[in-house]
Amino acid sequence: MGMLANILGYQCVWFIAVFGAAHASAWPAVAAASAFALVQITISRRRRGDVYAMAIAVAAGVAIDGMLAHAGLVAYATPSPALAAPLWILAIWAAFGLTLGHSLAFLQRRPWLAALLGAVGAPLAYLAAARIAAVRPGATGLFAIAVAWALVLPLLCRLARQAGEDTEALA
Repeated sequence: MGMLANILGYQCVWFIAVFGAAHASAWPAVAAASAFALVQITISRRRRGDVYAMAIAVAAGVAIDGMLAHAGLVAYATPSPALAAPLWILAIWAAFGLTLGHSLAFLQRRPWLAALLGAVGAPLAYLAAARIAAVRPGATGLFAIAVAWALVLPLLCRLARQAGEDTEALA
């Protein structure tokens, strides 16, 4: 999948997930993320790396959004008591994982840029989702999101790079 298609695929998942959540449904997010993953993994040259990046991104989402929800820093339109992070936002994390080795691969060797992008981009994404009524972050929640993403995005990029290198070594 080309870089532009990867970006557009992720953005489609994000919009479908957020609009679905605003209407109290996680299933549009799951369907969209599944379709994106199926296409991305099917045509990827780094399938193992993509699956790994998707899995670590979901794990990060469980930890970060679970912590945000548990601490009361963010209120989600469709909470999931079992995971503390709603299924729709985990679908977004899965789709995001599939960008790490493709449209966001340029961040893999630029940890400071990844940290900056995470610190600025993530709160903006939550604010956009808030305008659609999918999530309600307070000021403290936005700060926590910025800090969490500034820390986790460079780590995710590094792990995705290592997974891609391992995939290439196996080929």
